[in-house]
Amino acid sequence: MPLITNTSYTGPSVLFNGHLQTIFPALFRKHLSLPFDRERITTPDGDFLDLDWLRQDSKKLVIICHGLEGDSRRPYMRGMAKHFFQNKYDVLTWNFRGCSGELNIRPFFYHSGATYDLETVVNHAAEKYAQVYLIGFSLGGNLTLKYLGEPLPKSSKIKKAVAISVPLHLKSSCTKISSKENLIYSNRFLKTLKVKVQQKALMFPDDLSTDGLQKVKTLKEFDDKFTGPMHGYRDADHYYDQCSSLYYLDGITIPTLILNAKNDPFLSEECFPVEKAHSLEKVFMEFPEIGGHVGFTPRKRKEIYWSENRAFEFIDSDA
Repeated sequence: MPLITNTSYTGPSVLFNGHLQTIFPALFRKHLSLPFDRERITTPDGDFLDLDWLRQDSKKLVIICHGLEGDSRRPYMRGMAKHFFQNKYDVLTWNFRGCSGELNIRPFFYHSGATYDLETVVNHAAEKYAQVYLIGFSLGGNLTLKYLGEPLPKSSKIKKAVAISVPLHLKSSCTKISSKENLIYSNRFLKTLKVKVQQKALMFPDDLSTDGLQKVKTLKEFDDKFTGPMHGYRDADHYYDQCSSLYYLDGITIPTLILNAKNDPFLSEECFPVEKAHSLEKVFMEFPEIGGHVGFTPRKRKEIYWSENRAFEFIDSDA
């Protein structure tokens, strides 16, 4: 039975709540310059994905997935990439459809359960490596866990995974992020998502209508009207039910670590499934009291972020 721990992460005292622990690293984290090499690959359905590589002829590769409306070069992605690259791993960070600065060319985007794209990336990247490891942040964490838990063939080269700040239960997490205290986050996401829908509708006027777009006030309304139907789901509830990684944890067969801070303003109570964890053979869960969403800022500015240290410890261990 995997060990379930409440870890002793402690951050800067000035960041005294989950909101500060979420916002500060997102806005003020130091920009890291890394020698990324971009590659564009074609998906089986004729679209494209943009990948960013850090290579040093390692036999070990880490593939990192970003969060909602993020991209491959966000500060949290760069931080994780740098830490593994400095420790002799090759690193691949990749962009979901429409997130690399150029709109994708199919009449849909990415979503929390689009594991077909992660599969494409893994199959493309894994050929030259003996060992492959997966790391996902937020939506990318949900995507990673769902991919690992689906009853479909996967590369035997995938050895371990880490998912950080994961909305394991999409419906209740969507409700949480749309609450009054979290409007600053949901409104920011909605602003960029609406722009993408408008741009996509110009490309595919016969496939997508923007009717009612400006009346959408919450992420659930957006998912109900756009994300769900655009990707083959009846509505938001059907999309959440089919794509929540909580329902796929039993199928995970490799050692996998979930790191969720208890004060994460994005996560609902269902994202801390302690009772379910006791029945899982390969999934480890750590729920620090603090950390925020994709936060885990170190106490001293020049130190490595706790989540990066913890992910490396888990992946690089012999266990």
